[in-house]
Amino acid sequence: MTPRRRRMVAMTSGLVCLVAATALVLTAFEQNMLYFYTPTQIAAGEAPEGRRLRVGGLVERGSVRRTPGSLEVRFDVTDLDRTITVAYAGVLPDLFREGQGVVAHGAVGADGLFQADEVLARHDENYMPPEVAEMLEERGHPPDASLP
Repeated sequence: MTPRRRRMVAMTSGLVCLVAATALVLTAFEQNMLYFYTPTQIAAGEAPEGRRLRVGGLVERGSVRRTPGSLEVRFDVTDLDRTITVAYAGVLPDLFREGQGVVAHGAVGADGLFQADEVLARHDENYMPPEVAEMLEERGHPPDASLP
């Protein structure tokens, strides 16, 4: 094999390896992305079933239901247009309360129930997750006000 041919084989092999590595990185990146959906989008069926995603909005007043003797809790999240029910088994954040902003990570089941594996609440009076604040502002709700 001539030196020129060896260089061409080496460059082609390197290019194939680079393309394969890029494809693997992009696939892993896509699988680990958490897309944000509003309750309206989830209720309309826009969110993929069984895929991890985030939902955000305000916790509706009077909607928190706890299972006695366990850490299971269900609550309704609204974007002031539609409402979905979130089920969570675990300790809720200290700042979690009705009428305040929340973001839940999890997946939508076949029954339309959002099964959360993590719940995040706003951490002070001046912060709300950007996606939730933007969504609420679009619907005419000031981001610093709680749900009436």
